[in-house]
Amino acid sequence: MYWINLALTRMGFWITWALVPIVVEIIPAIMSTIKLMRLHRHMPRLKAPAKWPWVTIIVPVYNSEDTLFDCIRSIDHQTYDKKSMQIILANNQSTDDSFGAYARAQNAFPNLFLRYVNTDKGKARALNAAIYESIGSYVINIDSDGLLEPNAIKNMVLRFENDEQIAAMTGAVLPQRNLVKQVHGWWHRLLAKNEYYEYAQAFLSGRTIESFRDQLFTMSGAFSAFRREVLMETFLYDTDTIGEDTDMTFQIRTRLGKKVVICADAIFYVAPISGFSELYTQRQRWQRGELEVAQHYMSQTASIKGFFKEFLVRRIMIDHTFTFPRMIWTFATIVLIAFGYSTVVVGLSYLLIYSLYVMVGVINFISVGILLKPYPEERHFYKHLWWLTLTLPLYMFLTAWIRLIGVINAMTTQATWKMRGFTEEWQRLLAVLRDDRRTIHNHYRRRKGK
Repeated sequence: MYWINLALTRMGFWITWALVPIVVEIIPAIMSTIKLMRLHRHMPRLKAPAKWPWVTIIVPVYNSEDTLFDCIRSIDHQTYDKKSMQIILANNQSTDDSFGAYARAQNAFPNLFLRYVNTDKGKARALNAAIYESIGSYVINIDSDGLLEPNAIKNMVLRFENDEQIAAMTGAVLPQRNLVKQVHGWWHRLLAKNEYYEYAQAFLSGRTIESFRDQLFTMSGAFSAFRREVLMETFLYDTDTIGEDTDMTFQIRTRLGKKVVICADAIFYVAPISGFSELYTQRQRWQRGELEVAQHYMSQTASIKGFFKEFLVRRIMIDHTFTFPRMIWTFATIVLIAFGYSTVVVGLSYLLIYSLYVMVGVINFISVGILLKPYPEERHFYKHLWWLTLTLPLYMFLTAWIRLIGVINAMTTQATWKMRGFTEEWQRLLAVLRDDRRTIHNHYRRRKGK
């Protein structure tokens, strides 16, 4: 009781800073979870169409020799009518034997209508070329290194057919649980499990709420679907940005004024993160793509009059602006202690914030578990990861720092798909510090010589 009293009476402006994540992130997260549960209870029952429409599935291929066959097999295992599916493999300058994987698939899955087309290099260019070759009423894009859940295509088409207002949608993306189990090394395994947990909560909870509010920020580039007629009204995928999936989302919702949603019961499984180095470059790439697109569309839609109504402004403030206070106060901890703040008080402040994030994690854990009810094996695996509610706040804090580095790099370097890894950037940082130390040392020697 003494320590709680001490914390509450001597925190001063420290507790004021603690209110930022509480008001901006924690309280909205709790309210969103409650809203999600209400939405789940009142989900309408979807009716199957009298005749299933043609669907075009586009798979961009780049050095996909090792994964392409399994990806095509997951399409063959779909419950959707194979006579109504066109599959286009858009090869964008692969240097391996991706064509050999396609040839094997042709023989193994004779009931699939497969096409292999060569395109210019780049995912956006591959998608654009394949879109012009598509014949389906709906166009669905999937990455070549993932697997479709057997009912994924059918569930997407059902959503389209039951709501004519839906122009595009994203599916739910989850790391493959079998591969997560096989990860070696405790650090890598912990990273992979936290990534799985993050994806489950982000897609099944976070994006579902965004979708309900018509504020879905990004359709996943790994798995998204469109009405072809709407897709042809866009400028297609932007080949000059690393955030082409976010740009397409904003083209449809902001420029065309049409509805973009998530289909949470259409699941696409991807490989788990290969390690910290991939996490470091991946999150920076996402961050920089998001900033590029946000800058472009905010210049068109943001205004002082609609400042608090425009969700994009709020998103940028929460995702980016509040990242800097986190950075400042992380280092300020040392300064506060130097100014006489008790290490116990500072520690209790962090413990309070951490506990609140854990509480949000527990609420999200329960809600996502309910949403996974139609997938018993997935739900069983997810429920056994309950202890990640304790590590996820630390994992999210880590990714927030990576995003911040992405913001800083966006100010100083040109965006590219191939970004500097953590090791390279760490070596560059050490080189700068050594150079600064040498400069200071030389300056000191010259002053001393005088």
